Amino acid sequence: MEIAIIDYGIGNLRSAEKALQFIGLDAKLTRNPADLRTAKKIVLPGVGAFGQCVHGLRACGFVEPVVEAVKAGKPLLGICVGMQMLFAGSEESPDIPGLGLLNGSVVRFRGQPFEGPDALKIPQIGWNALELSTPVHPLFAGIVPGSHVYFVHSYHAQPADGSDALACADYGGRFCASAGRGNVMGVQFHPEKSQTVGLQILRNFGSM
Repeated sequence: MEIAIIDYGIGNLRSAEKALQFIGLDAKLTRNPADLRTAKKIVLPGVGAFGQCVHGLRACGFVEPVVEAVKAGKPLLGICVGMQMLFAGSEESPDIPGLGLLNGSVVRFRGQPFEGPDALKIPQIGWNALELSTPVHPLFAGIVPGSHVYFVHSYHAQPADGSDALACADYGGRFCASAGRGNVMGVQFHPEKSQTVGLQILRNFGSM
């Protein structure tokens, strides 16, 4: 298969599969870690809690094959908690290490905008505009700055190196909406739920 979508028993992963197939890509869900050796690209979705997702990934035997695939140069796209797992760890599950494929950690939204009677709600649920890095990363080729994508999250990544932030958004302050380095990429939002913009991002990943 061209694109292996890792199915480790967490949440509804079929929406990502359907979106990739809708734009004509050979993408399939897999519960077999050996499929990562033959796939040309890998998608790591994730919903729910960081620790639960990492546990599921480990229990299904995917951690080492993912790391091996990245070392072999295969493009990897993490989505939502899938992106968070690319980092060293998260405040949500401080005793559970992430994959460590990107330097940095994941933190909860905090500060004055999220406190008091007029506080912004956590999680952020809904559409938000993207601020793209310069130069624009190939993942966002053809995307107009300020385009809106769909988020559902209480935590966000803090890359150790600011140059790893491929796109940002604002919710009570600027936060990293997409991160990547080399063949490892992640998006905090849900491209499969972000209509035309999200499909273009998936199309860009498929062309890598």
